[in-house]
Amino acid sequence: MSMNKKPFGLNIGISSIKVVWLSHLKEGFLLDASIISPTPSKGMLSESPLDEEEMVRAIQKVVTDAKITTKFVNVAMAENQVYTKVIEMPVLSDKELSSAIFWEAEQNIPVPLSTITLAWNVLKRPQKAVGDEKMQVLMVGAPTTLVNKYQKVLSMAGLSINALETEILSIIRALVLSEDFPPTLIVNIGSVSTSLALVRDGIMIFTYSIPVGGMAINRAISTDFGLTPSQAEEYKKVYGISKEAFGEKIGKATEPILNSILTEVKKTLVFYSDKYKDDKPVRQVLLTGGTAKLPGINLFFTSSTGIETAIANPWKIISNQNELPQEILDNGPDYTIAVGLAMRDNEN
Repeated sequence: MSMNKKPFGLNIGISSIKVVWLSHLKEGFLLDASIISPTPSKGMLSESPLDEEEMVRAIQKVVTDAKITTKFVNVAMAENQVYTKVIEMPVLSDKELSSAIFWEAEQNIPVPLSTITLAWNVLKRPQKAVGDEKMQVLMVGAPTTLVNKYQKVLSMAGLSINALETEILSIIRALVLSEDFPPTLIVNIGSVSTSLALVRDGIMIFTYSIPVGGMAINRAISTDFGLTPSQAEEYKKVYGISKEAFGEKIGKATEPILNSILTEVKKTLVFYSDKYKDDKPVRQVLLTGGTAKLPGINLFFTSSTGIETAIANPWKIISNQNELPQEILDNGPDYTIAVGLAMRDNEN
């Protein structure tokens, strides 16, 4: 079988590994493969050779099970593992920016730059600066040890990294498909952290993450109901936080966790309205990540913020969406990062 050079998307989460492989069409994409599989208990956090080998086997298994026939992979690092910031700067040339960015990094990254692999991307550069108009640059600093870990594990799995980026970039690629995309707050609720990103005119203008996620919700349910973690996960999926059956009780158990996320959502919305005093307010909140499937969570945010909140659907880009199994459609929020990764072109 010939080797396909089209890269696939690989999202290695705390609780699960997601793979998506797409074919590019003139308009949209075809879904060639997708799969979710449990992440080994130590995941990418352990330095033990035995744990690394277990991680390698898990990656090889999902690649085999998904019938992936390429060694090229696009992979994402979690926001809570890296330093990500959108910065505004005077309009600079690429050469000027490459010098200035290190000064910005020293001001914004709280660890020695000698331990960091630094990357940046111009999000918006006005052709001609009008008044005090500035350029917007995304700066990402990843611990070099983390970058090396991904390279080592994926190489051991027989894969070649085509692109290594942060999860929020993948999410925005999957969901924000044009410059006329309405001003939006994207909330990605992962297992151990939640990332927030403001999008305006089709580009990200602000992002940060907080150390609260789906596992904290599970622990709250487990504690209040005397359940095992796996039972708590099932209760969460079935009953959610609606007013029916156990939902209302689960809602009370999870209220402190959801309110901590809500507080950050409200702060971010205030930041936006203070910065942009115009006729383009945030029109929607998009929830993604596994916890976005929690029944009733979109209504919770809609009623609490007054802004329509929807569950993100990364499969909108798929031309054969109507042919996808219901299980894949229902679990769209789990796949958002992997979809965004798979959309990225081969850069080798």
